Amino acid sequence: MRIIAGRWRGRRLVSFKADHIRPTTDRVKESVFNRWQALWEGARVLDLYAGTGNLGLEALSRGAREVVAVELNPKSIEIIRKNVEELEVGREHRVIRDEVVKFLNRYTGEGFDLILADPPFTESLAHETLLALSGSKVLKPGTQIMIEASSHERVEAEYPPLVEELRRDYGDKQLSFWTLPETAHVE
Repeated sequence: MRIIAGRWRGRRLVSFKADHIRPTTDRVKESVFNRWQALWEGARVLDLYAGTGNLGLEALSRGAREVVAVELNPKSIEIIRKNVEELEVGREHRVIRDEVVKFLNRYTGEGFDLILADPPFTESLAHETLLALSGSKVLKPGTQIMIEASSHERVEAEYPPLVEELRRDYGDKQLSFWTLPETAHVE
């Protein structure tokens, strides 16, 4: 795994042995980051199911001002911390050890500009995450969301007030892009 672009372009992330991690491929990662190319600079990013920290660190490399990574697995958190240390990342990266859906349901802070979600492939975790996101305070008008799921996993066409903008298949994976419209009312 490596950082594709930005201030850490070409830097390799730490290697690891962990059966529970399925890293996002460079092809898929490049698709996400190119789609949001103009949005990274100064963005506040939420990295859900952070795994190795790969996506959040790519966001920082491309100009995000802050990344909050949510991960429950202690081995993953250790890998994230090693990657943060290796790249000499400062306070702009924070790791929260928590179960993602519970975190989304409890969150009360400032909304995020961009949300990256790469849950483990199950039959319903992507669906449960989108349901939790649709009612979470992590959103603000204009928030953009990307979720990676198995192409066989349940992902509905609607999660009001979220609006699906695009869905693409990449072999056994699918990416879907969602937004909370600027006109949406957030309590």
